[in-house]
Amino acid sequence: MAENQPSPPQAELLAEGIRLFNEARWFEAHEVLERAWLAEPTPLRRLYQGILQVGVGLHHARRGNRNGALALLDRGMSLLAPFEPRCLGVDVERLVREATRARRALAAPGGLEAFDWSAAPRVHRVAD
Repeated sequence: MAENQPSPPQAELLAEGIRLFNEARWFEAHEVLERAWLAEPTPLRRLYQGILQVGVGLHHARRGNRNGALALLDRGMSLLAPFEPRCLGVDVERLVREATRARRALAAPGGLEAFDWSAAPRVHRVAD
């Protein structure tokens, strides 16, 4: 299998994880994407892990854990950066840009309380 193509089970898990992520069900998205990440033998596993960590960062923010949120957003964006601008039909560049914007807002004084959840990052699909 080519390194830029997931196996069918991982492709299904990625699609389901993205759906859950975009519904702001970040904990559930984590569970699904973790299965894809752990099963993927190629470097694509870091793409799954990066999306997962951005989602977990948002989950921590929603639960009031600012420091955990910022750390996980940083880790997730770092894992995603090598896959920019897009990979596996994911607009990685846009996700990193939106996660960067969210991180900046959350890190600002009072940012956790003032965060606009309607503007939370989403995973957008595009053609590779």
